Amino acid sequence: MAKTILIVDDNAHVRLALCELFKRESDFEVCGEAENGKEAIAKALELHPDLIVLDLSMPVMNGLDAARELKRLMPTVPLIMCSAFGDVFAAQQARLIGISELVSKSQPADILVNKARSLFYQNAA
Repeated sequence: MAKTILIVDDNAHVRLALCELFKRESDFEVCGEAENGKEAIAKALELHPDLIVLDLSMPVMNGLDAARELKRLMPTVPLIMCSAFGDVFAAQQARLIGISELVSKSQPADILVNKARSLFYQNAA
């Protein structure tokens, strides 16, 4: 059974690219999209995804604030922060919040897919 993923990014082109990336993988299914952290929380509660991939810098509610709330509401759902920014402080905060993986948008796309897949194998063990 495919693992469901919620894609969260304020850039529609990035969301589309991430959705297409995961749709090509038979073990993943994109269950929804959100364009900011506040919308991500509402969609996550509605859709109950197996994994959430979220951007750091978004309007309304940024990725770190959304991640804090998502970890409180859904502590077992892994989160991957996918961001263009290489901010060391943001990376430290992400780890403290409980974000499972950090991926730079400048890295090859297969790194994101491989990290997502490893979270499921790791959590299934």
